[in-house]
Amino acid sequence: MRRIALLLLAAVCPLGAAEIPQGTHVLLRMLNSVTTRTAQQGDYVYMRTAIPIAVNGAIVVPSGSYVQGVVSYSKRSGRVHGRAQLGIRLETLTFPGGRQLHIAPRLDSVAAGGTDQKVEKRENTIEQGPGVARDAGQVAIFAGSGAALGGLTDRSWEGAGIGAGIGAGVGLATVLLTRGREVDLRQGSSLDVVFDRPVTLQ
Repeated sequence: MRRIALLLLAAVCPLGAAEIPQGTHVLLRMLNSVTTRTAQQGDYVYMRTAIPIAVNGAIVVPSGSYVQGVVSYSKRSGRVHGRAQLGIRLETLTFPGGRQLHIAPRLDSVAAGGTDQKVEKRENTIEQGPGVARDAGQVAIFAGSGAALGGLTDRSWEGAGIGAGIGAGVGLATVLLTRGREVDLRQGSSLDVVFDRPVTLQ
């Protein structure tokens, strides 16, 4: 069985294709979920190549190859300030036949999935975007509810104004006591990584 796997690998990776060139991009898909709510430094991260890597018309890394990494840094979002950050260091690439390579590509981009999280390339970390719009909206909702309730209770503009002030205060207090959004990499999420140096395959 192992001999068959090696023959298949030789078929997609001929002797002339000896390396993954510098600058090669690879699309990876998450096999497990990682979030800054619970992630700790040293936690394992598992992925698979979503598409094959081809060099000079020959496939050197087939799709479905396993990639393993570790969480290098994890920071939760703050209650008042400070965005969530997640650092991932990729370490090994495992071919279908079982052969392993040590790798160290850097993160280039991440599928946002409807969020504002993005890769800070200089730090090789994924950072969640600011929650200013969400916070302002939450304060406005509380203020509007307070105004409506105050107007109904007092049946005057003065009551509505007092209610709006109270509602805004409650909304602001809620924002200050609530953490911002976390970095969430769910199973199936996509990451684009790039090799800053060539990787020898033989």
